[in-house]
Amino acid sequence: MDAFYASIEERERPELKGQPLAVGGGSRRGVVTTCNYAARQFGVRSAMPGFLARERCPHLIFLPVRFDLYREESRKIRELMLELTPFVEPLSLDEAYLDVSASNEYAWNLAKQLRRRVREVTGLTASAGVAPNKMLAKIASDWRKPNGQYAVVPDQVSDFMQALPIRKVWGIGPKSAEKFEQRDIHTCGDLQKLSLPELAIWLGKWGEELYHLCRGIDDRPVQPNRIRKSLSNERTYSDHLTSLQACQTALDPLVEELQDDLRSKATDRLVHKAFVVVKFNDFQRTTKECVDPSPTMATFTRLLAEAYARGNGVVRLLGAGVRFQEGHHESSHDLEQPWLFPEQNSSS
Repeated sequence: MDAFYASIEERERPELKGQPLAVGGGSRRGVVTTCNYAARQFGVRSAMPGFLARERCPHLIFLPVRFDLYREESRKIRELMLELTPFVEPLSLDEAYLDVSASNEYAWNLAKQLRRRVREVTGLTASAGVAPNKMLAKIASDWRKPNGQYAVVPDQVSDFMQALPIRKVWGIGPKSAEKFEQRDIHTCGDLQKLSLPELAIWLGKWGEELYHLCRGIDDRPVQPNRIRKSLSNERTYSDHLTSLQACQTALDPLVEELQDDLRSKATDRLVHKAFVVVKFNDFQRTTKECVDPSPTMATFTRLLAEAYARGNGVVRLLGAGVRFQEGHHESSHDLEQPWLFPEQNSSS
């Protein structure tokens, strides 16, 4: 979906159409959850501190988050997806993977059909990526945003990856890209010149994954019905967090969103552990967790402090989550419906 939350708010408030709009908190401790394209022209971005967003765009309109409304729109869109294929893997409220390989129609036409139906039913626009695997489809979905679609067919993968900026690969942010550029690596073609052992020595396990990703190789299947073992959200910060206090300020809304989702979507699940994920700008990623059936903000604050102490003090990603008790009765609500920023390959 294109600027999902902000687009819904514009639809609900037609008088704000075209004005710079952000959803989230505009105070010094607040964070931009998302913003519309008018706001992005001023340099406002998701996960940006509210005060900084106001500095970049003084006439920015801030609106509070309304998760119930966004979930309802997400439910409608999910139903439209399921009309095309049962193989739908939600990535968040506003994004999902669809495996349409069993269809007799071209994937390109199915994507156009889905985008048209979404517009008819919700009044919102969506963008689509069509490709042989999940990573390429994700990259392609951003290629012609907003309200567009792009395809990478199998015969094009090699050439497409050669010229693809390294920044487009999953997990590589602006600061990380600078580290690659220092080694004269600007595209995936440049990165392909490094061998698997060289990447593993340099970047560890992530280097091994990157060796395949930079070649357009991604064998992950679309998984529509995974049983939820945990619930979490994460955010990557283009402006790195350089103190424990800054991390705490950024963590607060993550925990609030997590608690809101636990109340609304996992009421019949028993929490077993709480955890905090921290990723530093040197690619080190760490998870700190503890047994706590009723974690509070104080629990996550303590875990953050312990995880933060493990690294170099410059943080590019934060996450908060809970793990559920295994063996507890699982209802249809337990089918995997990842939260806004799903947990990705955390390691202690």
